[in-house]
Amino acid sequence: MHPVVSADLLDFEEFAATETPRLLRVAYGLTGNPHDAWDLVQESLVRVGVRWRRLRGQNPGGYAQTVLVRLNVDRHRRLRREVPVDETHARDRPVEMTEAFDPELVRALATLSPKQRAAVVLRTVEDLDHAAIAERLGCTAATARTHLMRGLARLREELTRTDERVDGRG
Repeated sequence: MHPVVSADLLDFEEFAATETPRLLRVAYGLTGNPHDAWDLVQESLVRVGVRWRRLRGQNPGGYAQTVLVRLNVDRHRRLRREVPVDETHARDRPVEMTEAFDPELVRALATLSPKQRAAVVLRTVEDLDHAAIAERLGCTAATARTHLMRGLARLREELTRTDERVDGRG
């Protein structure tokens, strides 16, 4: 006997299929690693799925993105406390990214704090305004502006240093 597939499940599956590429792009900008990005997206979708009936009539995409950003901040906190035993990660198959980021940009983004990085990625990749960034980060719009301003300034410094090294000036 086959289980009955509810309309809620079908709606969620359609939502997940539609939102996954966008969430993956943001997650990759946040993590710089396609495997970590995919883990963040999956965890975000699980949390949306659990609350699907309440979220369906609202803004589930925004909620998923908020969850994704906050999970990434929490991941950074955990990673600071953990001591890696082995940096090599054995993966069965590679994660395919639909859009690649410039490797130098990924390296420069890694120098930012998690909230600065999130603010920069949400602004540049998702074109969100300060209020929407603040909502995703769980802070005020003024704090989001500060994270964005400082993150962009730091990013410019890092990319300028990279350009100087490549040009042989540094």
